[in-house]
Amino acid sequence: MPAVQLPSVKSLLCEMRFGDRILSTGTGFVVRNGATAFLLTNRHNVTGRRNDSGELLSKTGGVPDNIVIHHHVSGRLGVWEARQEPLFALDGAPLWREHPLHGRRADVVALPLKNIEGVDLYPYELTDEPRIAVAPGDIVSVVGFPFGMSTGGMLPIWATGFVASEPQVGVNASDLPIFYIDCRSRQGQSGSAVIAHRSGGMVALEGGNSAVFDGPVTRLLGIYSGRVNAESDIGIVWRTSALHGLVEDTTNFLTKSFPLSAIKTNW
Repeated sequence: MPAVQLPSVKSLLCEMRFGDRILSTGTGFVVRNGATAFLLTNRHNVTGRRNDSGELLSKTGGVPDNIVIHHHVSGRLGVWEARQEPLFALDGAPLWREHPLHGRRADVVALPLKNIEGVDLYPYELTDEPRIAVAPGDIVSVVGFPFGMSTGGMLPIWATGFVASEPQVGVNASDLPIFYIDCRSRQGQSGSAVIAHRSGGMVALEGGNSAVFDGPVTRLLGIYSGRVNAESDIGIVWRTSALHGLVEDTTNFLTKSFPLSAIKTNW
């Protein structure tokens, strides 16, 4: 496969299904904590309902009971394989975890991955490094699958826009860890990684410093969860700090619930 940018292999096409029927498509990406792998995506993807109103998203009236993730086949970059993950346990309890502080108000969930034997994972790190400077007006990219579209097989599409609010300041007097971007994103990009990606050379860092990089450098800024309304290109991003808290809480829950050895990983 020709050389591609690393963020292009980190975003994964997801299909929300009821049984074998596809209800919607979206995007997710993998993070890990120790031996545990998680898919991060939007809560509205796995519930099949708008996160603010609870309104059903599918015209069929269905809600998903499983998610199919198109992973990279181990050792064969450029070849994908669909892997199904259930969304509910046998007792009907959801298998995803919501944010420990904001709960269902946070449109982001962590789903522990079990069906990943024989696939290669390209996880994002939640360290927020390198600390590329990001301020209103700076360029950011939403890396996902609008309308389920892809390139070169199942590589994502990069929608590029600008930071539209102060990234570390709440919006609308809200305590939620979100900021706005101005980007022409569409259905199917829900759950996409939002990144500051620079091609190398001299890159501005936080604190007024700068550094020289020999090649591309990327900072994960958060996860995209849709536009503020259908007529606007202003989109909502849940900050990386929220993702970090979600993953830590989910790992603690899993460790108490069952041993990590019960989770299949290929690390």
